[in-house]
Amino acid sequence: MDSMETKKKLTTILIHVILIIVSITMLVPFIWMILTAFKTVTEATSVDPFTIFPKIWRKDAFISVINNMNFLLLYKNTLLLIFFRVVCAVLTATMAGYAFGRLNFKGRDLCFSLVLFQMMVPVQIFIIPQYLMVSKMGMLNTIFALVFPGIVTAFGTFLLRQGYMGLPKDLEEAARLDGCNIGQTFLYIMAPLTRSSMVALGIFTAVFAFKDLMWPMIVNTDKNMLVLSSALAKMQGQYVSKFPELMAASLIACIPMIVIYMIFQKQFIEGIATSGGKL
Repeated sequence: MDSMETKKKLTTILIHVILIIVSITMLVPFIWMILTAFKTVTEATSVDPFTIFPKIWRKDAFISVINNMNFLLLYKNTLLLIFFRVVCAVLTATMAGYAFGRLNFKGRDLCFSLVLFQMMVPVQIFIIPQYLMVSKMGMLNTIFALVFPGIVTAFGTFLLRQGYMGLPKDLEEAARLDGCNIGQTFLYIMAPLTRSSMVALGIFTAVFAFKDLMWPMIVNTDKNMLVLSSALAKMQGQYVSKFPELMAASLIACIPMIVIYMIFQKQFIEGIATSGGKL
């Protein structure tokens, strides 16, 4: 009995040690970014492996990027991008997921196969058609152009469909006996029960929108319509890069997502845990 308890304790200790090592490994890039932001260019590009901490903690890089970059405008554009993509993705995916998961109509399986096909192909394939569509509408260099690819999401449709298919059919039958039509059943009965899937989709969409780089750089070239990701990419020089300034700007750019996570931490954990997804 004692040997079983000892083995169990050793296993628990080993698991905790592995988790701690993995956590530290994941934190290293973020810590390195913070340290580099306070270094000089010479220290940041030094090949000396022992040059980890800056000799003098300088704020020059932060002052430089704050003076040269309009972060308030970048924050506004980025938050608008995240907000509208989340709203559009959740609305369209909720309705489409309910239709594919709970309704029987002609061509349903074929339409859902097209949704799955969109998930299987690289997103880069759709960039040129989407760009031409936005250009023909005369909406380049606008918030709408940034949001356009995320109005409908194949991943969200699939995720919500799985959520609706996991609900018992008795709910719809009871609602039908109470005189509810399809719209009322969806709005008042079924949709509230897939809240965790909606939260998970909102989290995924917000993270993907914040990390999106290629589309914002292609569709919005006006400096007043840049988002944080494209503005940081433009700081990367062809021949010379000022890494302290780049790291300082990256650190400042992380603030919105950190604030969003701190506010919605409970929903974040609940959504990821109940959906079984991972970032």
